[in-house]
Amino acid sequence: MNETGTPNGMPRRQFVALSGALGAGALLAGAAGSASAAVCPPPGSGATPGCPCPTEPPPPGGPSPCPPAQMQPLCGSPADTDPLWQDVQYCTQGIVPPSGHKADCLKTAPNYVVLHGEPMSKHNYLTVPACRITGIECPFLLNPNVANYWHEAWENARRGGDVPVEYRYIGLGINSQSARQLNQLHIHMAGVRDSTQLRLQALDAAGRVATHPSQWGDTQYQAPVTGTGGDRTYRILRLPALTTNLFALLNTNVVRRFGLQMAGQTLIVVPRMTPTAFDGAFYILNSDASLPSGTVTCDRLLVY
Repeated sequence: MNETGTPNGMPRRQFVALSGALGAGALLAGAAGSASAAVCPPPGSGATPGCPCPTEPPPPGGPSPCPPAQMQPLCGSPADTDPLWQDVQYCTQGIVPPSGHKADCLKTAPNYVVLHGEPMSKHNYLTVPACRITGIECPFLLNPNVANYWHEAWENARRGGDVPVEYRYIGLGINSQSARQLNQLHIHMAGVRDSTQLRLQALDAAGRVATHPSQWGDTQYQAPVTGTGGDRTYRILRLPALTTNLFALLNTNVVRRFGLQMAGQTLIVVPRMTPTAFDGAFYILNSDASLPSGTVTCDRLLVY
């Protein structure tokens, strides 16, 4: 999304970063560290002390659970006025924001909505949770019952999907807390350059792509990929499908392993292609500021 101004004239990107540093910083350093490391019990096993996640599965065909009230300091309150969250409320509940702006609701589902990204094009869309979730730092995303927003984004963005990305190669991505411009979790559905797809295929053929999540952070599976502004280093994993919780995989195999923070991570998903078609697998790229020439934004690889 493009930057928008704040009442004090500060660009939204700077305002969000400053607000995070002054307000949520202590929470993310303390509560988020322990909350994001917590492993919630399997469905039906009952509550576990120190684990605020709901443990019952969502009703069949219904919406997934949303973050409980005690997580609002980290995940946002439904009363927040973030513009993207207001767009979600307009799509799901018909609530018109005070500004009078009405979102272009391309698809409204029980767990998410699909909106245009900015700049508006036929290869720039957003999948946005119907729950109030500020972003990647929200520990509720590690809950095994949370909706699989990545799978939903792909099912919509793929050729033949409800909101297809019209580009030769497709990518999905989410920004870190400091790099995003709006504070409601959103997965970008966009294009990727031919060179990005070919580079990932070449790394895969050379054995430079992890094939098990436990390998994701290993040095041999870190590699530069060229995007806007030159090469940046990414940790690269290949998965056979988007059926697992990518946020939980990242937290377990990278963030906790190296003592990092979820708030500082970016994730990019690139479907693996053959010369003629999608082969069913996905490259999962992660980066952050701890890597040499690492990046905290997915925007370097996606084409809007």
